[in-house]
Amino acid sequence: MLLTNIRLHQFRNIEDTKYSIGTYLTMVVGENARGKTNILESILFLLNGTGFRESREDELIMFEKNQGYVEGVFTDSSDTLHFKVYLEKQAVSTLKIFFLQKARKRQYKYLSEQTRAVLFSPEQIEIIIGSPEKRRSYFNLVISLFYPEYKKKLVNYESAVRKRNKVLELVRDEGRLQSELTFWNNYLIEQGSFITKKREEYIAYLNSNPKLDSKEFKIVYQKNEVTKERFVEKYEFEKRIRKTAIGPQKDDFIIFLKNGFDRNIHHFGSRSEQRLGVFWLKMNEIHYIKEHFDKKPILLLDDVFSEFDMHNKKLILDLITTYQTILTTTEEEIIELIDIEKEIIRL
Repeated sequence: MLLTNIRLHQFRNIEDTKYSIGTYLTMVVGENARGKTNILESILFLLNGTGFRESREDELIMFEKNQGYVEGVFTDSSDTLHFKVYLEKQAVSTLKIFFLQKARKRQYKYLSEQTRAVLFSPEQIEIIIGSPEKRRSYFNLVISLFYPEYKKKLVNYESAVRKRNKVLELVRDEGRLQSELTFWNNYLIEQGSFITKKREEYIAYLNSNPKLDSKEFKIVYQKNEVTKERFVEKYEFEKRIRKTAIGPQKDDFIIFLKNGFDRNIHHFGSRSEQRLGVFWLKMNEIHYIKEHFDKKPILLLDDVFSEFDMHNKKLILDLITTYQTILTTTEEEIIELIDIEKEIIRL
C-alpha cells in the first residue's frame, strides 16, 4: 500500500497544507527549523497512531489552536483508501479519533487496515548511548505496534507501580501495609509477566537475525522479573526506600558486536559501530513488520545523511530502492546523489 498524498491541518507549525508523495522517494528539502521533521512526524502519526517527539498529544496541535488533523490517501493494486486521525484538546486530555473511508473506527480496527512506518533519525543513537530508560522506551514503542495488548498491560503496570509506591510512602501500620501490598503485588505479577514475555519474544527474534552487512550483533535482555519470592526478598528494602524496587521498569537491553568475542557497543563501540547497531535494530523492525502484517512499511528518514559515513549511506540508499521512502535533508546535493524517480518538497 502506497501513500499518494497527505494533508496537515493545524498540525505542529503547519496551518493547512497538502503534499504529494512520490511512489518511490519523496525528498523534503529546506533549512533547519522550517518544519521538515513535522511532515515526517505527521506521516508517522497517520500510519502508527502516535508522533515521536511529543510528551503530550496536545503538543501535536498547532499553538493556540484547539483541534487539528492529518489525513492521507493510499492506493494498492485494487483500492484507494482514505485515512484520517483527528485531535481535539479537551479539559484534561486530548481526544483522538480515527477514520477510515470517512467512517469513524476504533484504533485497533484502524491500525489493522493501515500499513506501518519505520523512522530513522540521528537522535536514535540515544538507544545505544543513552540510559536504560531510552532502550525500554524504544522497545515499548516497537512491541506496542505489533501487540495492542502490550500497550494496555504496560499502562496498567505503570499506573499500579505509582499506586503501590504511594502505599509504601504513606502506610505505616505493618498489618495494613502487608495487606495492601499483597493486592498490588499480585496485580503487578500478572501485568509484568506479560510485559516480560513479549520483550523476551522480540529479543529472541532479534537474536535470530543477527547479521547486518558484514557485521553480526546480539542483544542480551537483562530482565528484572516480578515474582512473589522477589517481593518477599525485597520487602524490608522497599520499606526503607518507600519505592518499588523490582520489575520490568528496571529492565535493560545490552547490544554486543560479535567479532571473535562479544564487544559491548554501548561502552566500547565506535560512533560508526553504535550507529550501525541502531541500523540493525531498525532493519529488524522493518523485517518484523513485513512478517507480522504482511505489508511493506514506509520509511521515514530524518536528516540521516548528515550523520552517517559513506558505508552507512550506502545501506540507506539500498533501502530507498526497496521501500517507499520520505526523507528530509538540508543538502541540495543529495537530490542528485539519489538517482531514482522522486518527488521534491521544498520548504
